[in-house]
Amino acid sequence: MNHEIMTTEEVAEYLRVSERTVYDWAHNGRIPCGKLGTTWRFKRSDIEGWVNQQLGAPATSGFQGEGLLSKILSSDRVVFLEDCEKENALKTLCAALATSSLIQSEEELSGAIFKREELMSTGIGFGIGVPHVRLPSVADVVMALGIAREPIADYQSLDEEPIQIICMVAAGSTQHPEYIRTLSVLSSRLKGEMVRKALIAAPDAMSALTLFTDEMA
Repeated sequence: MNHEIMTTEEVAEYLRVSERTVYDWAHNGRIPCGKLGTTWRFKRSDIEGWVNQQLGAPATSGFQGEGLLSKILSSDRVVFLEDCEKENALKTLCAALATSSLIQSEEELSGAIFKREELMSTGIGFGIGVPHVRLPSVADVVMALGIAREPIADYQSLDEEPIQIICMVAAGSTQHPEYIRTLSVLSSRLKGEMVRKALIAAPDAMSALTLFTDEMA
């Protein structure tokens, strides 16, 4: 049986590499994963997408990394989070994301986001959370950006650093290459500490949007 949540051993067998290699990749953030307690776990769909990306699966025409962030995010979906608890932060971002015409149902979106979090926290490290889902009802890739001035202490992360930046992404169920590309671009955009600190200090939504979408910064 192909379980949705995979162990290190199962991922090693799937990728035809050693368990030690999988562990090193997980520890260094090179492969999508999360911790349940002290044990690494992997979502099968994320691993399959990561493999496609590593093997050079072509992106859909017109959906490249350059300029992507400005296409999927607008200032009305940039939110400064006042209540620094994970549940309320995610609910706030679901509401913001649902204002997009690309989202048909806030209730469906919220249900999928929280179900995903129950499987594995989407805190990827460096104070960043990336809750993400694919749904048949979503017309195209779209995101909301949440910025917390104070750390969200109960949002579990790979490196145990508290979350302050949340990128919530939704895509259509058939948009696998676009979905993976978006997650990759987000990770690259936020890898710099200066960018993260500037976002947290941004005075308003438009300033944060400008900073976030300036992919040459």
